[in-house]
Amino acid sequence: MQPRRPTRQITIGDSRVGFIRIGGGLPNRDGTPTTPAPVSVQTMTSGYTHEIDKCVAEIQKLSTAGAQVVRVAVPEKKDTEALRHIIPQVNVPIVADVHFHFQRALEAVESGVHKIRLNPGNINDRKQVIDVIQACKARNLPIRVGVNEGSIIERKDKQKRQKELGAVFSDHKHGYLLAIMIAKLEEYLDIFYEQDFYDIAISAKSMDCSLVIDAYTEISKRFDHPLHLGVTHAGPKETGTIRSVVALGGLLLNGIGDTIRISYANDPIFEVQDGLELLYCLGLKERVGVDLIACPTCGRIQVDLFTLIQDVRKALAEKVTVPMKVAVMGCIVNGPGEAEGADVAVFAGDRRGIIYVQGERVANVPEEEILGRLLTECLQFQDRVKRGEAKLGEKKVEITPPDPLGQLGSGWEKMAAEKIQTKPQVAKLTVSRS
Repeated sequence: MQPRRPTRQITIGDSRVGFIRIGGGLPNRDGTPTTPAPVSVQTMTSGYTHEIDKCVAEIQKLSTAGAQVVRVAVPEKKDTEALRHIIPQVNVPIVADVHFHFQRALEAVESGVHKIRLNPGNINDRKQVIDVIQACKARNLPIRVGVNEGSIIERKDKQKRQKELGAVFSDHKHGYLLAIMIAKLEEYLDIFYEQDFYDIAISAKSMDCSLVIDAYTEISKRFDHPLHLGVTHAGPKETGTIRSVVALGGLLLNGIGDTIRISYANDPIFEVQDGLELLYCLGLKERVGVDLIACPTCGRIQVDLFTLIQDVRKALAEKVTVPMKVAVMGCIVNGPGEAEGADVAVFAGDRRGIIYVQGERVANVPEEEILGRLLTECLQFQDRVKRGEAKLGEKKVEITPPDPLGQLGSGWEKMAAEKIQTKPQVAKLTVSRS
């Protein structure tokens, strides 16, 4: 894990919804120092902004799920007018996504939005850009300059478009696309600098995860503004998850990136959940709620582990808020090691499960009682943590794996399949904790 890249810092929000800081580590324009802010998670509503009640409900749902900033589309005047009614009802900073008409940005500013997103590929009239900059500058609102692979290529001048497309589809596609992206950003940002405006975030997205990595890596070398990471048009969650995590995880590991949005052709609640999980896994955000681990299952399993895991996940998500580690394991091979390392754990055998709390055995129950007892132990442990009577991650004892033919009754037939011929040999079996 590389140290975070220092950047200028921008602030989104107000005293009512709170403030989210993005980037940091470099001094402000007035010379005051800044500390890098934690990487934040953003998303975007999927409904129409002018449908006020529905938009408010969706924003609140996304905020409750953990989104720290929510972006809304404002393609028409009725959308920017709706912001006047939406913003007072929500508790999270709102960004207006402006693509084709600079007037929408000016209207959004007047409606009280907390940040503007502009696309250099679509709004490139110098005077119009300056008007937006001045409106945001007067209210101390930051602007994200977002270039997308799909919008940076010229679409009006056919000869220019043909030339640029020829470059894109040459032998070194990424090299030419990177050149176009960086040139567009430099040209656009010069306008901001001329207006003495530096409250800027940058994004450079593509549906190609390798291009995303290359683009942000090169941009991070050339600009000191905070970076908004994302893979655009990532596809459905089933494939978009891998595409997004490969790109964003690689960049974050190298210290690049200050705020993220994972994009799916799906309910944006999944964008928030997966964005948070990515930051949790990288240690870039303190976990809220359960860290659930489970084995992938194999021929040794003797309980309905798939159903159990989903039931456990749902129950704990609704009732547990402390970041305890909970392990649900299907057999005694890796079960003891996970039970020993987790705050609360169960490992199963022949239609039964042994439950441990920080390495201490508390129950041996039949399969139908595993869920209820595990939930009870998790809630009791959570109460003890909140009262200061227990600490997360504190192991108390060493677990001795049970006799595979005894306590959990794995069965002679299964052990015979592993070429264990006699009971004395079974007794000497060493169970891996890997």
